[in-house]
Amino acid sequence: MVRILHDGKRYRLEAHRGEAGFMDLLRWRFNGKRARWPDRVENRAHPPPPDRVMGDEIKATWIGHSTVLLQTSGLNILTDPFLSERASPVAFAGPRRVRPPALTPDRLPPIDIILLSHNHYDHMDLPALREIASRHAPHVVTPHGNARWIRRAAPSFRIDELRWGQSLAIGGAEIHLTPALHWSKRGLFDANTALWGAFVIATPGGTIYFAGDTGYGTGSTFADVRRSFGAPRLSLIPIGAYEPRWFMQPQHMNPEEAVKAHLALGSATSLAIHHGTIQLTDEAIDAPVRELASALAQHAVDPEQFLAPDAGEVVTIG
Repeated sequence: MVRILHDGKRYRLEAHRGEAGFMDLLRWRFNGKRARWPDRVENRAHPPPPDRVMGDEIKATWIGHSTVLLQTSGLNILTDPFLSERASPVAFAGPRRVRPPALTPDRLPPIDIILLSHNHYDHMDLPALREIASRHAPHVVTPHGNARWIRRAAPSFRIDELRWGQSLAIGGAEIHLTPALHWSKRGLFDANTALWGAFVIATPGGTIYFAGDTGYGTGSTFADVRRSFGAPRLSLIPIGAYEPRWFMQPQHMNPEEAVKAHLALGSATSLAIHHGTIQLTDEAIDAPVRELASALAQHAVDPEQFLAPDAGEVVTIG
């Protein structure tokens, strides 16, 4: 059981490091091992997703990074919409995406729910939320402490904040916030003043798990999801931004740990997220998918059970 502590101002994971110290940050940034990514990767054309998916069928479209369109039971759910050119507080500097979003706000079907896992710039993209608000009227569900930023960009949104273990019913789905091994920070002095987490979405078509950003730890967070909610029909599991391990392991899984998470969850199908879009760490752009294939073979997992679809490709979950 992962325990989170709150002193009235900041959250802290018991016996687990979140944000690294400044000297470790410098050691990593100047290690000389950062792979060179291409300047631009263009998306291939794919048929657009439908406006709605009715009944028990689930369709998932990876838009890029951790942004996925989930469609089932008449609901359209968008996870961590990062659609801007940079993951940064300013438009002229900071990590820049090399792969454009497969779907822009004007090409999205009507969005009913946004699940926003935490406040890092590659997950809480305020310009994208502002544009989505101009075209859609979704209900935003996010961990405690994040609404104050979202309202600055999109005051029209209905926003509900949850703490770990809390849940909310929306449109026939039950949304639960569950633990994740990560941290939060938006500015220089607000580290961990907002909570982070993963989501379990219970729908008539089955359970969907969205891991957000997380380390693997002992694997207990994933085993606990299976114990509490049953094995998911679909899991969205991050596979990228993991090198070097001495620095990233507490907060980001590598592909082998992602496969171990898939197995701990008992997920019928998993979808790879958090890769191939924006360079946050040292590994090459194609390393996460290559290493995922190796890890699946090593653990004797059918590759059809853990998919890494092309950006914009609509996947029907069996």
